[in-house]
Amino acid sequence: MSDVIRVIETETPGVVEVRLNRPDKHNALNSELFAALAGMAERLSAWRGLRAVVLSGEGKSFCAGLDMENFSRMAQGSGAGVGGRKTLAERTHGDSNLAQYAAMVWRDVPVPVIAAVQGVAFGGGLQVALGADLRLARADSRWSVMEIQWGLVPDMAGMVLISELVRPDRVRELCYSGRIFDGEEAADLGLVTRVCESPREEALAMARDIAGRNPHAVRAMKRLLNQSAMPQEQTARVLLAESVEQDAIIGQPNQVEAVYARMEKRAPVFRDPE
Repeated sequence: MSDVIRVIETETPGVVEVRLNRPDKHNALNSELFAALAGMAERLSAWRGLRAVVLSGEGKSFCAGLDMENFSRMAQGSGAGVGGRKTLAERTHGDSNLAQYAAMVWRDVPVPVIAAVQGVAFGGGLQVALGADLRLARADSRWSVMEIQWGLVPDMAGMVLISELVRPDRVRELCYSGRIFDGEEAADLGLVTRVCESPREEALAMARDIAGRNPHAVRAMKRLLNQSAMPQEQTARVLLAESVEQDAIIGQPNQVEAVYARMEKRAPVFRDPE
């Protein structure tokens, strides 16, 4: 397993912590981390006696979203460069591409996954957190559906995951604005399950409690809850639509201008759609 992710067995049998491990980059997503996240479902699904998983970030933040190096490549018109893909619309992991699966993978883990969020959960980081069953966060954590600030759309299963939690008009406002909001507002919106002072400690306590329940019932409930979410055919359509829309945007003049303007801290000058 790559060192960009740490898998830690706790003192409680069956409780495992998965920790993003790029603290110097606020756990920003690069190709190596995408691949490591995607590999988690297979590893955890085969983990004998697994009862609950805590998903956290090493250091000050949960996940700052896409690594800045990817945006530098976009500014040069060379695309996102995630996983060496040809197009995002290429399905590489069932109904998903690699980046989408990095968020959706937690649905495939057969036991509850609890995300513990401190610092920032921006863009792709927010979408990874939304893939978990539950999210515990500090009040001063910062959240954003940030893609519009880079001239992009959320494309890591964000449209599937956020729509399960947040009222439609609030989803639109968050996506159109890309504004940053705190953990208290995230809880009010429905993105955060509970605000607490020490998310990791409370997530581990919750995981220990789940580990003491009938594991057959817990796994059955996760299967049922997954089935009660958006129908698979609709999920597949939305995931593909995310990728098709993003493929059409990345590297185009307005998207490149958005990246340059943000990096240069100036107002962007966009061309009108034809």
